[in-house]
Amino acid sequence: MNQTLEKLSPVAFLLARVVVGYMFLLHGTAKFFEFPVSMTGGNGSVEIFSLYGFAAILEIVGGILIALGLFTRPTAFLLSGQMAYAYFGVHATAETLFQPMLNKGELAAMYSLFFLVLVFTGAGKLSLDHKLFGKN
Repeated sequence: MNQTLEKLSPVAFLLARVVVGYMFLLHGTAKFFEFPVSMTGGNGSVEIFSLYGFAAILEIVGGILIALGLFTRPTAFLLSGQMAYAYFGVHATAETLFQPMLNKGELAAMYSLFFLVLVFTGAGKLSLDHKLFGKN
């Protein structure tokens, strides 16, 4: 049983990376194209030359790169920092710093930690990084 799980771990890692990358991409498309939902209450997309516009670009490009497993470590480093900023700079206050469900920052914290893990692990065997550069 343990050997079967060990053999399937690259597939599980691929699945997690692709799903997280896709979900992260959707945050960017929501900001720019109001798809799949409006992030602005239906008042149009965010300005490209704004903090939210910059975040949307990182989310779209970064989400695609994470899903593909391409340039994973530097991309994950950047995205982990973006999400750490989102948590500490946007969601958390002095009163709610350790209450992510209350400050609505739990998703930002989880993304930040997932991307931080990718900084250290790389994209895995089933990635473009491994295929093109021979490294995880």
